[in-house]
Amino acid sequence: MIRMSLRVASLRLSIFAALVLFSLPSLEASAQQNVPPAPAAAAEPSAPAPSAVPVFPPPDPANFTAAFPTKEMVNSFLQTSWGYDSDRMWQVEAVMKTPVEGISKVLVYVGDKSGKQKPSAIQFFALPDGKHIIAGDDVLPFGDHPYADYRQQVQQRADGPYRGNAAKEFEIVEFADFECPHCKEAQANMDKLAVEFPKARIVYQNYPLPQHKQAAGAAAYGVCVAKQGGSTAFFTYAAAVFDGQDGLATPDGATLTLNSAVTKAGLDPAKISACAALPATVAEVDASVKLAKDLNINQTPTLVVNGRQVPANAPYDTIKKIILFQEKLDGLTQ
Repeated sequence: MIRMSLRVASLRLSIFAALVLFSLPSLEASAQQNVPPAPAAAAEPSAPAPSAVPVFPPPDPANFTAAFPTKEMVNSFLQTSWGYDSDRMWQVEAVMKTPVEGISKVLVYVGDKSGKQKPSAIQFFALPDGKHIIAGDDVLPFGDHPYADYRQQVQQRADGPYRGNAAKEFEIVEFADFECPHCKEAQANMDKLAVEFPKARIVYQNYPLPQHKQAAGAAAYGVCVAKQGGSTAFFTYAAAVFDGQDGLATPDGATLTLNSAVTKAGLDPAKISACAALPATVAEVDASVKLAKDLNINQTPTLVVNGRQVPANAPYDTIKKIILFQEKLDGLTQ
C-alpha cells in the first residue's frame, strides 16, 4: 500500500532522489566530495520487477491529500529534470500532507522503457516557498524553471578564465580542483565540449577541496596566470598541472609542478608565485569556493550548464545529451 510505503521509505531512496534529480546518481562514487558520504540504510520494500516496459501500480486518489504541488507541477518539474533521457519513465504516486503546514511529501515511481533497470521509488518533500524541495540531505531547486536562480548567480559571479563565446547567454561552468583525479579525467570531456559547442562560454571556476593540501595554492597560481597571461595562458597552465598532478602530492613537488606549468604558459614563475601569495588572490579563490557552496555543489568535478548541474566526468555522450536538452529548454540553438 502506498501510504504504508511512504511511512517506511528509507534514507537510501531519499539520497537516490537527491542525486537522480541532478541527472547522474551513479557517478557520486567517482567524484571528490566536500562532505562525507551518507551511511548505507535499510532497503525499501521491493518495487515492481523489471520488464520490457515497467507497469507501475495505479495511483490511489487517497494518497493525494496536499493541494501543493499538484501532480501536473511535479510532472513538469520531472520533465525538466529528466526529459533528456527518452528511455526514462515515471509516475507520480502520491502528494501527501505532512504534520508541518505547507510541506508535502511526494512519491514517484521511476523506471526505464528498456527494462534494463529495476524500477525504483523516490520521495522528496516540497517546501511552502514553491521553489525548493528536500531530497535526502539536500535542498534542491523546484518548479517549472528550477535552474533559473542558479543560472542568474553563475552569470553574475562566475568570473574565471573561459574558452569560446564572451557572451553569457549559454554558459558551461566547470567547478574543479587541480588535485582531484576525477577532475583530471574530466579534461578530455572539457576539450570535446570546447570543440562541439563553440558558441558556449566554457568557464573554469576554482573549487579546491580542503582535503587536498596543494589545491588552493594551485588555484591561486591559476588566478595569477589568468591575470597576467589571459585565458589562453591559463588553459595551457591548467593542462600542464593536470598532466603533472602526481607532483602535487608534496609541497616541494607542488612547487616544481606549478612553476613548470607557469613556464609552459609563457610566464615568469617568480612573478606568479608572488602574485599567488597576495591576500587579494586568496580572496578570489575563496570567492569562487563560496559560489560553489552557494550553488549547493559538494563534489568535483561539476558542470553548471545554464544553472543545471551535471558531473563533468560523466560519459561524454550523456553530458552532450543533457546540454542539448538544456539548450532547447532555454530557447537556444548552436
